[in-house]
Amino acid sequence: MTRTMHVLRLIVHARSRQPVLLLGEAGGQRCVPVFLRPPQAEVIAAGRRDDSSTALTQDVLLPVAAALGHTLDSVEISDLTDGVYTAELVFDDGTRLAVKPSDALAIAVREGLSIGMAEHVLDEVGQPIEDVLPSDSADESGITAQARAATGGTAAEPPEEQLQQFREFIDEVSPDDFR
Repeated sequence: MTRTMHVLRLIVHARSRQPVLLLGEAGGQRCVPVFLRPPQAEVIAAGRRDDSSTALTQDVLLPVAAALGHTLDSVEISDLTDGVYTAELVFDDGTRLAVKPSDALAIAVREGLSIGMAEHVLDEVGQPIEDVLPSDSADESGITAQARAATGGTAAEPPEEQLQQFREFIDEVSPDDFR
């Protein structure tokens, strides 16, 4: 069984300096962090594609699928093995194509597709949203302060400011930061 997820926030992990996408359970109280590769995080930070958007590599997928007589319906985080997610693109005829989770999520955000997560994955790694993103007044664990420190600002900044901060991070980060 699959649960529908939505994007809560894109942050930079304070210790590892890696981008992390927080997915929230639709109609539920759990969230799941997914570590991303920086190029896909940049695509996610750019948001949904529109007519004024600069074309990105991911933008070719839907027209190719349409030319082949198919549509991409959704993406799904389908499994978790040894701490590594497995993801699939789900097409209209039920065909599933295994891809890297960060690629699947970048395509989903860029194209406005539904994001699903296998219920057993959510049960295994889902955390209460309040524990991960508590309100400032109840931030006993310091997660909000860590998010501020990691992003250089408040946790509730508008997406445009979050995008600018993320781009600044990408400009300053080097491959040695991920070793």
